[in-house]
Formats: sequence, C-alpha cells, structure tokens
Amino acid sequence: MRLIGTFAAVILTALLSTSAGNVLAAGGSFLDRSFEAAVPDQAIAARLLNSNAPLRLRRQETPLPDWSVEASGKPIGYLASTWEISRSVGYSGRPIDILVAVTPDGRIAGAELIRHNEPILTLGISTADIARYVDGFAGVDLTELHHGSDTESVLPDVIARATVSTGVIRDAILRTVRSVILGRRLQSSGATGIDRQSFAPITWAGLTAEKAVAGTEVTLDQAREALAGASTPIPSGGGAFIDLRVAVLDPPTIGRNLLGQQGYTRAMAALGPDEVALFVASKGLQSHRGTAWRRSGVFDRIALRQGNETYFFRAEDYRRIDKLALPEAPDFKEMSLFRLSTEVFDPTAPFTLEVTAERETATGSISMVTSLPYLLPPGFRQQAADLPEAAPLWISAWQRKRAEIAGVGLMLAVLAGILFFQESFVRRAHLWRWGRIAFLTVTLVWLGWIAGGQLSVVHVVAFLHSLLSGFRWETFLIEPVVFILWGFVALGLLFWGRGVYCGWLCPFGALQELTNEIAQRLRIAQIEVPFVIQERLWVIKYTLFVAILGLSFYSMEQALILAEAEPFKTAMSMYFLRAWPFVVFVALILIAGLFIERFYCRYLCPLGAALAIPAKLKLFDWLRRRPQCGRECRLCEQQCTVGAIDPIGRINPNECVLCLRCQMIFHDDATCPVLKRRSSRRKQATEAPTPG
Repeated sequence: MRLIGTFAAVILTALLSTSAGNVLAAGGSFLDRSFEAAVPDQAIAARLLNSNAPLRLRRQETPLPDWSVEASGKPIGYLASTWEISRSVGYSGRPIDILVAVTPDGRIAGAELIRHNEPILTLGISTADIARYVDGFAGVDLTELHHGSDTESVLPDVIARATVSTGVIRDAILRTVRSVILGRRLQSSGATGIDRQSFAPITWAGLTAEKAVAGTEVTLDQAREALAGASTPIPSGGGAFIDLRVAVLDPPTIGRNLLGQQGYTRAMAALGPDEVALFVASKGLQSHRGTAWRRSGVFDRIALRQGNETYFFRAEDYRRIDKLALPEAPDFKEMSLFRLSTEVFDPTAPFTLEVTAERETATGSISMVTSLPYLLPPGFRQQAADLPEAAPLWISAWQRKRAEIAGVGLMLAVLAGILFFQESFVRRAHLWRWGRIAFLTVTLVWLGWIAGGQLSVVHVVAFLHSLLSGFRWETFLIEPVVFILWGFVALGLLFWGRGVYCGWLCPFGALQELTNEIAQRLRIAQIEVPFVIQERLWVIKYTLFVAILGLSFYSMEQALILAEAEPFKTAMSMYFLRAWPFVVFVALILIAGLFIERFYCRYLCPLGAALAIPAKLKLFDWLRRRPQCGRECRLCEQQCTVGAIDPIGRINPNECVLCLRCQMIFHDDATCPVLKRRSSRRKQATEAPTPG
C-alpha cells in the first residue's frame, strides 16, 4: 500500500512539475498558449449593442485591447473580452471568456458568455442558466456602484449553488468594463491618474532624457569603501557594482516602447483595475532580486518607500522579463516586473526604490543601501476617471452566512477538543459511541444538507489548477463554509491525517456510517473482506484520483464527467433530485455499505485518496498501540470500520478515518483482551491464600 501511495505522489508531483515548468518557460500561465480570446463579428456586435444598422468593427491594441464599433461613421460602443483584458479564471482554474459591450456614456450595453469550464455547473445548473446571468448585466451603469451602496439592487442576483462561478463572472465583467472606461476615457473627473491612452514612439535615450526611466549607478570603488571590512572583499576595478533602473510601465509610451506591443498587452492584461506595473532592471555585481525570495516568498533585497510607508514585493507579484523591445537599450543582467496595488501606492507621487547589499564581517554584517528616487513625469499623467467599484462578492457572502460560519466554527471547535483530548473521550465507551453518532448526525443533516459543506475532489483539482494559472484568494473566499472546512482540513492533515475530514466532517461518509449502524442493529450480516483483497482494492481510488487530475490538464470537461464517480452531488447538493442513473448509482453504493461498512470510502473515493497523499506529512501519531496488538490480539483489526489495521497490528494512516474505535478498545478493561488478562491476573493474585 505504501508503494501505491508513493506511486500516486510521484505521478502527482510529475504532473505539477511539468505544468509548472511550462508556466515558467512561457513567462506566464500555461493557459496563455492553449486559449485565445473571442473575436467578435458584426452579428455579435449588433446583438450586444442592439443595433440593426450596418456596423464596422475596428481593433485597438492600446492602452488595452478592444474593438470600437461604428455605425454610419459614428462610434456606438466598444467590445472587450474578459479573458483578454482581466484574465478571468474560474473556480476550475480555467478561463472564463465573456464579450462585454460598453456604450460611449460608460454603460454596459450587453454581455455574452463565450466559454467556461466551471465544475460547479455539474450541480444541475446549465450553461443556459449562466448565460442568462451574464445577460442580466445589460443596462448596468458602473457609476452607480458607490462604495457602501446596495449593489444587489444594481447587479443581477447570483445563482444559488453557483456563487463562486457567478462571483468570478461578476468580477471579470466589472473589471473589464472599468478598464475599457478608463482606457477610452468615457468618464472624467478631477482625479489625477496615469495617461493610459496616448502613445508615441520613443527611444531608450528619449525615455531616460524625459526621466520616464530613472537610473543610478554605484561603482565597485564606492561599494568597496562602503562595505569595507567584509569577509568577502569587493573586487578591485572601476566597473559597476550595481546599475539600477526603474519606471512605471502603465503609460503606453513607456511600457509599449520598452516591452513591445505583445509584451505590453500581456503585462497590462495581468493587472487588476487597481494595480500598476513597476519595471526594475539592473546589471553589475549586485543583484536586485537575490535568491532568498524563492524560499520565503518575499524579496528581501529590494523595497519601495513612499512617504512614511515601505513596501516589499512578493513572489506572486513578480514576473521576469527576458528581453526589451528597444534595440539600443542596455544589456541588463536582471529585469523584473512587479505588480503594485494603488490602494496603498500612488504611482503619480514621488517614491524611492531601495536595493540593499549586505556582506558578512568578522564581527557580524555590514550593509549598503542604493537609493533611486522616481517621479512619473507630468507628460505621462492625465485627468483619469474616478470610477467606484462594487464591493467584493466574498465580503457580502461572509456577511450573509454568519449563522453557517458560526455553526461550522462551533463544530470544528468541538472536533478539535475531541481529537486533542481523545483519551478522556474514548475512556468512556458510552460517551464515545453516542457522541460520535450525534456528531455524524449533525455532519450529515446540518453540514451536508443545510450548510452545503460537502467537499469534493473537484475542489482539489480546481485548487491545483488555480496555483498554475494565477491563484486568487477571492475565488475561494466566495464560499465561506467550504473555505473554512478546507483550512481546517489542511491543518488537520499535519496533525491527524486524512481521518480528520473523512471520519468526522464528510457528510456522505457520515451517511454511510449511520446507515451501516442501522443495518447492524437490524442484524444484517456484515461481510469481512480479507486484508490481502482489501489492500488491492485500495488501488481503485488512487488510480481514479490520478486519472481525474491528469485528465483535467487535457480536458476539464472530461475530467468533470469522470468526477461523477463521486456521489456527493447527487446525495448532498441535489438531495437525490437528479436523473435516475445517478440516483441508482448512489443507491447501489449505500446498499453495498450496509454489508461492508464505509464501502465507498474504502475503495472508490478519489477525495480520500487525494487527502491521503499529503497526509504522509503527518507530524504526530496519537493513536496508541501495545506490543501485543496484532500478535496476541487482533480484536482492533476485526473492529476497524475501514480495515485500516493490518494483520500485525499496524495502523495505516492513509486509510484510517480516525473513528477512535480502536482507542476505545485500547482503554476498555471489559473489551481489550490484554487488559482483561491483566485484570484477571491481579484478581487471582489478591484471592490466592497466604503461604503458611
């Protein structure tokens, strides 16, 4: 079984490594190569803009790619792709592409769903339902979405059981429309911003002369004097210790000339509506990036100071630049693009970029800071639109589900107490039995059927894809119950293994155990599967998980079809109100579970297999055993609900669901044969006659 788990882990690692390698090689998401944004035609433009006149579409590449639509020589609107501008990625980790039409006065004329791969749609929600939700954005005026206002009255209602997907769609449409309005300057106000419209060809010398690209240089002689006493001396000579350059890339005259049209479009499309791109380049002995950020996730050598604030760059906000479009540009050793939020950073205000060089000395360390001040020249600024944004959907979701969040929090607190103080819990056999039955009942009825807390292997696949295509916390925060559960399960994998979810928090697992409990009380004969057969049947679920994950990199649609091997959607999310083949499938699983306890968990569950692989990193082993276990006594092996104890008494953490039955037997004088023999010997010793 260990070989099976190791094999699955190797396959999973290979898949992720290959995909991650492709991402790095491309300098972005692997989706950039496999998916192209929709190109509108006259029929789509006429439908979205509600026009019967002959239309002319004209492509614009800067400041952001979109199409202007003209009728009788006059502009009537603009079309844009959410994938091309905002890089909208759904819960599946795959692109969601929507064509959005914006009128000259900044109103959404219409929107049309082009493509999606959302797994949540398998919950009985059709593509037509999502398309109707997208159509509901027609007529929305972005200027009505003021902070603190009731956005629910302005935007279409989210679809029940598809809040994640519809939230991502809403965010993509609003970000795209806002970008078009800003780029086309369809609204204006007194707020000073970046000129994202104007473009003029300019050379490297011109950019530096206008101070659009600022620079500073520290020579080796200067560094040697500042770092005197370093254990590793600075080499002699008059070359550059560091030649540092910085620029704000957003103005097309700066960014498009530096990166070229394609590189600039890709860089701007990766930004959110409240983000800007900072270009940093250097050459010489000192690196502005270093290597520590690969381990820590934060760049320790480079920082940005503005006013009294200091900002450090994170790994997820970094992108490497390999080549500049200007042939006369210097040959830099390192070039970086850093993403910054305008909520904390003002790109039009003065700031200072600092690079710290640190060297060890005989008594400690010594450092030198290279400072480069920068101010975006006035020629690259303009009166920008001040468009309010709708509050993030995840915030309203957490506010709306306060009761569910409190309930889940209480359940997790109780479970943590049980597992941390399990010896006190299992020493009382009646408390263990009825406490477990009560907890599983709450898990089934409240967590599964009411709060919607059934996790799925689709969540695992979506999470892995999101890591490769641009992870966003907002996508997962939209479902607070699922988010909290996954957070607790991730921590529980390190403390207790997969059993923290499979044995206590899985609604379908609770349904199986409770129905089997009823079957045993009705004296339905239980089938004991020999360990040698059971060990080979475990292969099924690991193979199924690897197949679903591997297939998802080829076709998410086919992976979702294969993921129907999970009965969770039918039994939990849709309350058995589904087409008869799905209901029959679930019924067969539950019937098999009447004779073999947790039949599905043992042999078929791909989610259990997915949790078992990282559970190998479990830090603690709190399940107690005796030397006699598996040698003199095999009672726990016979009583184990999932057959996780082998013939020599070892507990397989990959299969254990942490039901604590073996621990109850371990402490029960009336059940454990070892304790019964000890008690019998003590009793005989006390009753034996005194010699003489």
